[in-house]
Amino acid sequence: MLNFHPWLFSGAVEKADAGIKEGDIVEIYSNNQNYLATGHYHEGSIKVRIFSFEKTGSEYEFWKEKIHRAYQLREKLGLTNNPETNVYRLIHAEGDGLPGLIIDIYNSTAVIQAHTLGMHHKRNLFADALKEIYGSKLSAIYDKSSESLSKQEAIHVKNEFLFGETDGIQVLENNVHFHVDIKEGQKTGFFIDQRENRKLLSYYSKGKIILNAFSYSGGFSLYALKEKAGLVHSVDSSKKAAELTEQNIKLNFKEAPHQFYTEDVFDFLKKQETSYDVIVVDPPAFAKHLSAVDKATIGYRNLNYEAIKRIKKNGILFTFSCSQVIDKALFRKIVFTAAAQAKRNVKILHQLTQPPDHPISIYHPEGEYLKGLVLYVE
Repeated sequence: MLNFHPWLFSGAVEKADAGIKEGDIVEIYSNNQNYLATGHYHEGSIKVRIFSFEKTGSEYEFWKEKIHRAYQLREKLGLTNNPETNVYRLIHAEGDGLPGLIIDIYNSTAVIQAHTLGMHHKRNLFADALKEIYGSKLSAIYDKSSESLSKQEAIHVKNEFLFGETDGIQVLENNVHFHVDIKEGQKTGFFIDQRENRKLLSYYSKGKIILNAFSYSGGFSLYALKEKAGLVHSVDSSKKAAELTEQNIKLNFKEAPHQFYTEDVFDFLKKQETSYDVIVVDPPAFAKHLSAVDKATIGYRNLNYEAIKRIKKNGILFTFSCSQVIDKALFRKIVFTAAAQAKRNVKILHQLTQPPDHPISIYHPEGEYLKGLVLYVE
């Protein structure tokens, strides 16, 4: 508590008042009854997710001020009135002092995703605050929490519009157009956290033959095509991803040198004979819990080995991990092992992370979940 970490673990709890339920707001006190913090109570290893280190009534004005401060940061980042980009993250959980809450902005639609029952209980207050802060700029607010809450909690939760309604959303990111499916798409509908890394790929794309593995809706592929890539292959096992990618290709180009392969990335890499100048591997989280780290380490190693082994001489590899439990040091060690096994000379050109609208509290290093390396493979 004294170090302002926003999680109180069960081992640090000496006693709790009777009758406290999942999602209740609780105050934390030291052994000598000094007030320490306020947060949401949970049954699990993390007993309380802290949203204030000062006493608060935790009503509408408190939440509105939190959201407004986050809006002011995005304003400073040049995201709230940007003619080239109208998709960004407004609330990034612990990074914005609101553990368990994600709010993403898609043009004039806000998508709320609560990862804790306590935050879900406050969804209507969040909606009211968003309407007050954004005014006429906001036309719809969608609550998409059934996917992010625990299975036991999600039984009683349905995704729904809290304000307005929309059937289809188009957004602009660095002057690239995307369809976003907030209802059926992954996460809140789009992987906003790769915005700056997609832009970096542009500088390595002109005239190149590029593979985008785990492509989802084709984000990296579209940036490469916009910068006149010679040929782009997108690979994802999801048919829905193939449909979204094709929609996005048509939204941006009359025609493009692009092919989509709906198959397992590992199988594709092992049999592929195309020689790629640039490969992007951006897999889903291989490990969501510490118990899965060993298995995930093998998966990341094998994936990077296949990519490093097959990339053209003097090729560029963008490789990522979004597994929170795989830290930067471990990820780099995994990629080192893969490079050594592939017997290629490899240099690190860039070390990548999430963009500034996904801020990391200095007191909560666990918030740095996205790791990436850009490698030069000789």
